[in-house]
Amino acid sequence: MLDTRLQGLDRAVASPSDHELALRYAARIRFDAKEPFLPSAVGYSFFRESGSSASFPREIQLKENIAFAIEYAIWWDWDIGHLYELEHIWVYVDCDGLVVDAEASWHGGYNRMADDGQQPRFEDNRPALYSEPGKHAFAPSPRWLLERKAQTRASCGPRAGKMGLHVTPLFAGIIQERVPLNNRLVHTYLEGLRFEPSFDFSKEFDLREAILVPWRQLYEWIPRRISAWVEQLRHTIPPDQRRVLRIAHRGASAYARENSAEALRAAAALGADMVEIDIRATADDVPVVIHDSSLRRVYGIDGNVSDYSMNELRRFDTNQGKIISFEEAVSLCRRLALGLYLDIKQLSAQSAVALLETLDEHHYLRNTIFGSFRPDYLAHVKAARSDAQTSILFGAVNIDPVKLAQSIGADYVHPCWENRAEEPHRLLKPEWIEAVRKAELGIVCWHEERPSEIAALKALGVDAICSDKPELLV
Repeated sequence: MLDTRLQGLDRAVASPSDHELALRYAARIRFDAKEPFLPSAVGYSFFRESGSSASFPREIQLKENIAFAIEYAIWWDWDIGHLYELEHIWVYVDCDGLVVDAEASWHGGYNRMADDGQQPRFEDNRPALYSEPGKHAFAPSPRWLLERKAQTRASCGPRAGKMGLHVTPLFAGIIQERVPLNNRLVHTYLEGLRFEPSFDFSKEFDLREAILVPWRQLYEWIPRRISAWVEQLRHTIPPDQRRVLRIAHRGASAYARENSAEALRAAAALGADMVEIDIRATADDVPVVIHDSSLRRVYGIDGNVSDYSMNELRRFDTNQGKIISFEEAVSLCRRLALGLYLDIKQLSAQSAVALLETLDEHHYLRNTIFGSFRPDYLAHVKAARSDAQTSILFGAVNIDPVKLAQSIGADYVHPCWENRAEEPHRLLKPEWIEAVRKAELGIVCWHEERPSEIAALKALGVDAICSDKPELLV
């Protein structure tokens, strides 16, 4: 694959003395015996007085006995979940040149590298740390990592690659490659590298073996590295080999009541990546999960969803179970590791705010795609949150999907053509797909239960397919 010696990285050393110190105090790291990814480059920064980090959202505080601190921003091309990884270690050195403290990053935050109140462990006056398999968060002892066995196994196995190209706030607006096709390519590549962690931390890595450069040089190089990887994946993974997102239509609705908690659980058990759920608002603007405006077909209740408050809907006792709120759906999907594909049927300004607030509270916005036949709904979501992913649904065959999507800044187009032809995949003509891809848009396809059609859609390299029977997509 790409040049392992990190072509294009500026390795000039402005201060030889700082470079020598960065090497001297670089950490020793113990990885899982089956770890597929090791660090390749490190950007270092020196703090000789307290100040703000340029690469991590924190302040570096120097106590009286500290002569300086070194921040190591450690680069991997890959985390098992996404393209590019940047973790951090902070080393505090006293006036005698001894390392007296160490901190390191951990899933968006950071911790002092001390276990159970003990002092951090040093070897040869250098920090000695452990790295989470596949994910690379740092710990002072294996105990921290063993406590996360279940999450780590899921990340390295069924969830491998699901995050695609993960753009952190540090590179927002700089890395431009986070588009649907690139996410599919990353997902495909990393799923092929999934592994079962051994939790045997016998693979030792000396950070001095990586290329160490001042942070600014690494920062300026990273976007070019991302572009190079994306270009390589585009050339080496043909359309018919790309991993398609498996979206369970209204949950696994062939096996449980549509849009129910049971349908969401069934979707997870049958290998879905996401669930398509329908969103409407109650009389008191609470978003709920239901397809029809009327309550009659599914619940046998007279009236519409918008006629009742959430509490009133809760009081109905039906054989079909209860209507679940959007908040309940998000909470359940997070536990099941299911992404959300929302088909917004009806939305008020107040319920739209509630929708976004719920996703923010659960930190689930990046796991969500907002879809609708209503362009105005999607434009409203995009205006409120520019980082939200949106998908425009349409039934007409002769519509211009690119112009429609671009008019509201959508990320995906979703033709609902399951009943438009005997073999609807033939409606996705090569020139149609080419125009959509040239516009960097993703393609979500209608719910499909015919194995021959599913195979044909996969061969075209679409991004996602919906199905009442998600196991057919596996």
